[in-house]
Amino acid sequence: MLTPLLERTGATVLAVMEEAGDFAVLSGRTIGSIFRRPFDGANLLHQFQAVGVNSIPVVVLTSLAVSMVFAVQLSFGFKQFQAEGLASQVEGLAVVRELAPVITGLMMSGRVGSAMAAELGTMQVTEQIDALECLATDPIHYLFVPRLLAALVMLPLLTAIAVYIGYWGGYLLLVTTQGQSSVVYSAEFYKLVELRDLRIALTKGLVFGAIIALVGCWKGYRTRGGAEGVGNAPTSSVVTSSLWILVSDFFLTKLLLV
Repeated sequence: MLTPLLERTGATVLAVMEEAGDFAVLSGRTIGSIFRRPFDGANLLHQFQAVGVNSIPVVVLTSLAVSMVFAVQLSFGFKQFQAEGLASQVEGLAVVRELAPVITGLMMSGRVGSAMAAELGTMQVTEQIDALECLATDPIHYLFVPRLLAALVMLPLLTAIAVYIGYWGGYLLLVTTQGQSSVVYSAEFYKLVELRDLRIALTKGLVFGAIIALVGCWKGYRTRGGAEGVGNAPTSSVVTSSLWILVSDFFLTKLLLV
């Protein structure tokens, strides 16, 4: 009775360790290939558009909705203590430090990470990656590096856009519906926010971008099992990257706020 349980536990631990090692090796190869020639500028620009430009509507709508909902909750909560003026201060701090980077990262893991996993997974099962290797082209350098660079550049920019839109989400709720003065809101929104907070948000965007790109490419590159494998790769990518975004957000917050 105990032996099968130990065997299953040991097999699970070994499988997890094997996957972690495989991910670490591929991530190291990708980072090491960033400065290798040749540089495919056209592919890189295409990834900038796919990761960044095409994601702006999603980021804008999500940030606007979340910031408005958060403003509603803050306004209701502080109203119980006749301290409605504090709502805009907490709104500003929460949007810059947490809401903008985390919501952007989670949305991009669903939109961008899943697309990377599906695209590379399709290339894997149709043997296009094998064809690249036959042509003496390193698939890590050709496929992983442009996606990683695009995510590293565009996720902080998308986070900055989310911060800006978050300001207007709180404005629409607190000023237009709650009757707070626009001048007071603008002053109070940035009252607790420092330059360090914006730096924290952009750093989180950078780390989340690396997680999304590396996990998405890794899941796609290791796809097996034909159409079923291609279907499972995006789901696994989103779950894994979302989990690591939330875990890394905790440690980044503890580290950067010290």
